[in-house]
Amino acid sequence: MSTLRLGIKEKPQSKVQWLVLSLQHVFAMFGATVLVPLLTGLSVSVALFASGLGTLIYIAITKGKVPVYLGSSFAYIAAIIVASNLYGFGAAFVGLMSVGVVYVIVALVVRFVGTAWLQKVLPPVVIGPMIAIIGIGLAGVATGQAGLVSGSSDAFFAFLATDLVNPLIALVSFSSVVILAIFAKGFFKVVPILGGIVIGYVFAIVMGAVDFSVLSGAPLIAIPDFQIIGTYALDFRAVLIFLPLSMVTIAEHIGDHKVLGSITGEDFLTDPGLDKTLLGDGIATFVSALFGGPANTTYGENTGVIGMTKVASIYVVGGAAVIAVVLSFVNVFTGLISTIPAPVMGGVLILLFGLIAGNGLKVMIDAKVDLGQMRNIIIVSTMLVIGLGGANFVINDAATLSGMALAALFGVALNLVLPQKDA
Repeated sequence: MSTLRLGIKEKPQSKVQWLVLSLQHVFAMFGATVLVPLLTGLSVSVALFASGLGTLIYIAITKGKVPVYLGSSFAYIAAIIVASNLYGFGAAFVGLMSVGVVYVIVALVVRFVGTAWLQKVLPPVVIGPMIAIIGIGLAGVATGQAGLVSGSSDAFFAFLATDLVNPLIALVSFSSVVILAIFAKGFFKVVPILGGIVIGYVFAIVMGAVDFSVLSGAPLIAIPDFQIIGTYALDFRAVLIFLPLSMVTIAEHIGDHKVLGSITGEDFLTDPGLDKTLLGDGIATFVSALFGGPANTTYGENTGVIGMTKVASIYVVGGAAVIAVVLSFVNVFTGLISTIPAPVMGGVLILLFGLIAGNGLKVMIDAKVDLGQMRNIIIVSTMLVIGLGGANFVINDAATLSGMALAALFGVALNLVLPQKDA
């Protein structure tokens, strides 16, 4: 039974409350959404614009039934870098558009074949570990940004761990969210994440950890640097680099919707249906690439916000999307948000990613999965080790099956092969 404070079709009580709740989602997705273009050389403002527009497209296609926020996908970072280095960004954009086309094709197949097969292929004993791996697999990002990974192979995380101020900032951010979530009353209890970010940011300023130099001389308004077809030649040479990855993100798509479903008490794979959700995600990715942005994907950060606040209003998510589109033109704001230190977000992400992992366990508990059965414990344990143990299967130079996607393949195969009852 759902315990939502604000249901999917319910509006916030006031415009101010609506704005603040939507801003909370903007803050939750911002860091990851802009990180992808920063790593790949794409435009940050275009990624932000595409994120908001893609979410609105998704909401329209799913008829406002799923409070999902779409942001830049990390799965295609390597493919974008390789494709742009070999053939130029035009080839990368065409490759990303091809991913959107694959989503549409799979959506059509699901529409005509149906989704009953999902219950057989993806039962709770497989879905639960998938969800847990999504959250736990991201744990290193949270602890790294919090400055808690000394000697990390990631140069940025290792650098953050060299200054004790960073873990202290993360602790303040983390503690603020916990205190607000447990002890706050009224409206403040609904916005613990935003509150934690604000408090952590103010503390970071006091500690001298915020660099405002990026704001000097920046124009107030600037049109995003769109790269639309016609500004570059169509190049299909990188398509094969991207296509294998589409199946990986489709598996993640299903897992993310199961997470959100467990939080809201809805079955989104049935209503509005996996065909609609895949179609929305695919068209959003195609449109993003059409403007010169990265692939879109459902965001665990925003699902975590819904899980913690129990506010699943589609109006709040849609409001965040509109804000993202508007803010993509406000150069000063995007610059200001970029000044939020990583440890502030690290403290918040520790909770958000942990919440996702916890929901994976909840799926199995609610379905009364019997881990006393050897087949079930084999499936769960194998998936956890494969998904979290660094296993990978190289498809080509830019595409690798790893993490949750590879674990999902093992889980599905074992579930289909192993007998339903132990001998």
